[in-house]
Amino acid sequence: MSISLTTEQIDRIIEMAWEDRTPFEAIRFQFGISEMETKELMRDQLQYSSYKLWRKRVTNRKTKHQKLRNFSEDRFKCKQQRQISNNKISKR
Repeated sequence: MSISLTTEQIDRIIEMAWEDRTPFEAIRFQFGISEMETKELMRDQLQYSSYKLWRKRVTNRKTKHQKLRNFSEDRFKCKQQRQISNNKISKR
């Protein structure tokens, strides 16, 4: 992989890759690595059995590929995120 990543970034990429509703496009947007590079990183960082479980889980999963999703959402955020961002409670 041509991009140098910190340990924290690698941990976050692995976490995002395991999440069902986080598409590979979100990982590319945030970290600049492709789906193939994500798979390579997962293969290098996980135990072989964990990697096999992950690949079985994400293979043909529509939610991991933004183009295959049948629901439309804004860029990688939950429905409640806007409400949380516009929190009117003052910070004390």
